[in-house]
Amino acid sequence: MAYTTINKPSATAFNTKLYTGNGTDDRSITGVGFQPDWVWLKQRNGTNYHTSFDSVRGATKRIFPNVNETEDTNADSLQAFETDGFQVGTNGGVNGNTNTYVAWNWKANGAGSANTDGTINSTVSVNTTSGFSIVKYTGTGANATVGHGLGVIPKVIITKARTESGRFWGVYHASNGNTGSQPLNDTQAFDVSSTYWQNTNPTSSYFSVGINGDTNASSGMIAYCFAEKTGYSKFGSYTGNGNADGTFVYTGFKPAFVLLKQTNEARDWLMMDNKRLGYNPNNYDLHPNGSDVEDNNPRLDLLSNGFKQRATSSANNKSGGTFIYMAFAEAPLVGSNNVPCTAR
Repeated sequence: MAYTTINKPSATAFNTKLYTGNGTDDRSITGVGFQPDWVWLKQRNGTNYHTSFDSVRGATKRIFPNVNETEDTNADSLQAFETDGFQVGTNGGVNGNTNTYVAWNWKANGAGSANTDGTINSTVSVNTTSGFSIVKYTGTGANATVGHGLGVIPKVIITKARTESGRFWGVYHASNGNTGSQPLNDTQAFDVSSTYWQNTNPTSSYFSVGINGDTNASSGMIAYCFAEKTGYSKFGSYTGNGNADGTFVYTGFKPAFVLLKQTNEARDWLMMDNKRLGYNPNNYDLHPNGSDVEDNNPRLDLLSNGFKQRATSSANNKSGGTFIYMAFAEAPLVGSNNVPCTAR
């Protein structure tokens, strides 16, 4: 499916869905607004793992963003991708009775097709308008390139070895550069090593991988690639000031989702959205590197044109700290009807 504009991301590209589990099998979770291709789920009121599902690997195949465990298949987890959401079974990580959940949903283009742009052949599901692709490939353990299908240069690439135990989630972020990785499932600072990306920037056709199994395991890999799209997504960095009147980050849209991490010290990743709790500054956060329950400490304001730090916490606003972020839009700063979006 192709899109020419993204005036309403929640109907075409990205949306957050909240729901309460009921423990029943074959349950449809609707209201996403589209058929998602990547669903990232987390229990909010308990310590079940984060779980990640995508249409390229197929429903029921789950990997866990907060740990370095391998992919498994669970028929009681996410069972199918549906036209307005997804179907879940009885597994406590996705549908435990009375448990509360958040699901972050991205649209690509179904099960994917063959891509031969790199030295490693890949299967790619891509939404070129929103700048998102899911890439499945089998690594070689030697320097190589992998086609991503975006047609433009990605600014963020998230990788995971599917069946090789002990492999961390690799993260390339353009603001960090190509000299290392920022592991998603760990608090550690930026890990400098040429073995991740060969100290080579991605191109409009492919990204480079080195000998590191976090990006190039011969047991099989999955990657989620993001290119920046004006008015919809922004991937950048900022410097904290340690003040409750904190750093403002301009995105050009009202954020629906923000993921951030301090890069020069060991700190938690933080992820926030406009649905939990949804008003400033109490936008609840979860930690991709941990399975802990939702944190309701005030962190930041989601504004009409960006986000602003509203806490002195070192996790998101340490004075002099360097932070990377990913942000996706609730709505562009000005839509096609020229009506400005307003902050809540």
